[in-house]
Amino acid sequence: QGRLVESGGGSVQAGGSLRLSCAASGDSPNYWPGWFRQPRVWLGWFRQAPGKEREGVARIDIGSSTTYYADSVKGRFTISQDTAEKFYLEMNNLNPGDTAVYHCATDASLTPWIHSAATARYWGQGTQVTVSS
Repeated sequence: QGRLVESGGGSVQAGGSLRLSCAASGDSPNYWPGWFRQPRVWLGWFRQAPGKEREGVARIDIGSSTTYYADSVKGRFTISQDTAEKFYLEMNNLNPGDTAVYHCATDASLTPWIHSAATARYWGQGTQVTVSS
């Protein structure tokens, strides 16, 4: 059984930066290394603000290192992979519109970027990001 755990959220003023982490852990030490070696696996970041629908923020396709970003975060957010089981979302020039609970998720089927949230198999519990003006 695998789990994703996000961290790094917090409260910042507009214009500030945060780095979110997504760590994969599980009962078996070989579970996640095997998962992320699959040819069609991806990891993404999603966010949901109160009263709003969940939004895809960024995604990285592990095999090709292809990245995708929501238009609202292009040029400000960067998704990256550190180790086989740890990923980051670097967020710069934050604004109040970025306030939300941020989740990381992963799946082993290369669905179109727009459909990522609907197909993700594993989700983390989320970390709160609050940006004040």
